[in-house]
Amino acid sequence: TSLAASAAAALLSSESAVAFSSTNLGVSRCRLSSTSKYINNISGSIQHHQQHTSTTLHLGDFFNFGKASNEEETSPPPPTPEEEAAQTGYVDDEDPIEKIFGVFFGKKEAEPMGMKRFGQERFPEQYPAVLDEWADPVETDDREMALLRPLLKNTNLETRGLRLTYDANRDGWDPVSFHSKVDKQGGAIVFCTTRAGIQCGGYNPKGWVGYGEARGSIAAFLYILGGKHAASGAPAIKLRKVGGPGLAQMDLPESGPSFSPDALVIPLGKDGRVARSKLGSYYERLPDGTNSLFGKDSSVQLRDLKVYHGVYEEGEYIP
Repeated sequence: TSLAASAAAALLSSESAVAFSSTNLGVSRCRLSSTSKYINNISGSIQHHQQHTSTTLHLGDFFNFGKASNEEETSPPPPTPEEEAAQTGYVDDEDPIEKIFGVFFGKKEAEPMGMKRFGQERFPEQYPAVLDEWADPVETDDREMALLRPLLKNTNLETRGLRLTYDANRDGWDPVSFHSKVDKQGGAIVFCTTRAGIQCGGYNPKGWVGYGEARGSIAAFLYILGGKHAASGAPAIKLRKVGGPGLAQMDLPESGPSFSPDALVIPLGKDGRVARSKLGSYYERLPDGTNSLFGKDSSVQLRDLKVYHGVYEEGEYIP
């Protein structure tokens, strides 16, 4: 009897468990069906939204998150450094190091304490001579000045009228006559013609004073008009000062023009019309390696020697 009662109780418990499981399974199926319907509704909404809106993301979207967008609004272009300087009195053409210092000391002023900044436009002769740019004509130039004018790009004489201060055939082939005409007249361009017809010379930014000193300038240069060494379409070839500005000009009272101790030396005096040239130590060599302005000759006889200075008003500062 006890065994029969136990079996009956076990059978009842099993039937109850099956019924409970069936009930739970039905509930789960009901919940799964509801969830599927909910997901389908969301998917339909997303698809409908995608048909009417763009989901393309850009880098800037991460920084504008939560901000209203206005596609029609366009920002104006940033001002140029010149415009910014005019508006604010500051310039923004700094390199990274200057920007770091600017964090601590402020932005660089365009004209600190009312003084203009140093630059090539304001002080052109603090830089080496330009080789591929040429000065425009000046109305007062005569035929010979017009030949020399293109060479004066980025010099103090670029736009200034010229005057012939020394002509050896007119004033004499001697150092005294030379210095009496050229001393304390400012920068000048020397122009000479050899008996073989080579037209050459040099630009002396510092001029002469006749004190027996070596005068330095990185802007000094030698030149040859025309010829095979000039680039196509160029009026001349220019040879820069090398090795720094030192000894650009030997200003000796007992000598004529001397560009360094050896690049272009015209002694005058007892040497008469002799000119000597040795390039490489103080001024550039010619492109093919030639080390003389006169080609294969290191010394030649001159037919003409002239010096042109700038025209200055009475009392005007002569650099």
